[in-house]
Amino acid sequence: MGKKLFVGGLAWATNDESLMKAFEEHGTIEEAKVISDRDTGRSRGFGFVTFETEENAIAAQKAMDGQEMDGRQLRVDFANDKQKRN
Repeated sequence: MGKKLFVGGLAWATNDESLMKAFEEHGTIEEAKVISDRDTGRSRGFGFVTFETEENAIAAQKAMDGQEMDGRQLRVDFANDKQKRN
């Protein structure tokens, strides 16, 4: 599986800090990052949360998938690492 979760369905107002706070009850977080549009700087509506352990990531995925945050329903799944392009 992995330690990194994809979090979709984020509200435009959600930032790195609020994303971390929403997930921190499930374990120690290494990084919480909301992805922003490079031109506008506005959230693209998704982000990633990386946990210290795979067990914490599994627990967080099960607990947070389908939950509401900032008025939006979250979609939480394990992130797929991008393959490097040649």
